[in-house]
Amino acid sequence: MRFGIRLLILVAFTLLLSSPKLIRKGSADSGPNHQVANTNFGVSGGNVNDISRRFCCGGTLGALVRDAQNTLYILSNNHVLGRSGQANPGEDISQPGLIDNHCQTPPIVADFTVAPKLGSNVDAAIAQLRSGAMNSAGAIEDIGIPSSVVKTPTVGLSVAKSGRTTGFTTGTISSINTSVNVQYQAGCGQGKKFLVGYTNQVVISSATFSAGGDSGSLIVSNDNCHQPVALLFAGSSTTTIGNPIGEVLKKVSAAHGSSVSFVGGTSVCPTTSMAGNSALPQNVERAHGAKKRHEQDLMSRPGVIGVGVGGAEDNSGEGAVVVYFDRTSGHSLVLPERLDNVKVRLVMTDPIVAY
Repeated sequence: MRFGIRLLILVAFTLLLSSPKLIRKGSADSGPNHQVANTNFGVSGGNVNDISRRFCCGGTLGALVRDAQNTLYILSNNHVLGRSGQANPGEDISQPGLIDNHCQTPPIVADFTVAPKLGSNVDAAIAQLRSGAMNSAGAIEDIGIPSSVVKTPTVGLSVAKSGRTTGFTTGTISSINTSVNVQYQAGCGQGKKFLVGYTNQVVISSATFSAGGDSGSLIVSNDNCHQPVALLFAGSSTTTIGNPIGEVLKKVSAAHGSSVSFVGGTSVCPTTSMAGNSALPQNVERAHGAKKRHEQDLMSRPGVIGVGVGGAEDNSGEGAVVVYFDRTSGHSLVLPERLDNVKVRLVMTDPIVAY
């Protein structure tokens, strides 16, 4: 199924509500508030044309940005707002999404504007906000107004997000500089499946941080500053994948033809891990070098779907090459304990999909 969009729903809506995979709720917050009419961000929304004969789709309207002319836009994913590259400028964006309105057209809050092409190393899009339709200060449900100052993702950084399906959740960045293959589907619940390769991605290893429907959520630092860190766009049962937010802004600005930045405050907080210490493992630069030298070989092995840089399994303070392996692939994998004297950590997962 194309979790590419975030959540699929049969017209027989109640049947899907019984599926825990599709509607798994987070335990941290008022999850249902994200799936109804809501003027904050971090809530249900999507393109009203993202529907097929059997399914309708929805995702998360992540955050508020502005361009150099001070025009306001909703930031989310290409596969949420832009129908994976198929949308035309001006297509209606609704809140909540079709999935939360029984596949009937919800209120329109924005007009699709532009999206960098899939394959440009980000899955991002913006839609011009209609006047008065949503919070013009950029408040995100359960988070509040984020900082407009972005933060570089680092291993061990404590992060949070607010999304359509699991609501407000927290986690820790487990790897950065991650190359990963992500599965998409051409249509809403139908059409050919295809892979898109990404590099330099952010990974949160958690079974509860996100689920289908959370795509488009803004991942922020889990502190009083709430600095933007990454844009959530994909995941599996054990991982969440995000585009580094600096690259998102750069690619969206280039596609839009005008510099795009976040609406919010100016708070900046020190980079700290959950333990309050430096978030960077020791020898991380050596791990980056080993990953670079061996990435092509590792990614060519059957079942390997990602390679990044994180902490060692037995010592999170030591840098390691992290290998993500699809346990459903039918293949086996043997890895060395070290590459160029850098530890190797194996993470078992399942296919990573844009959801």
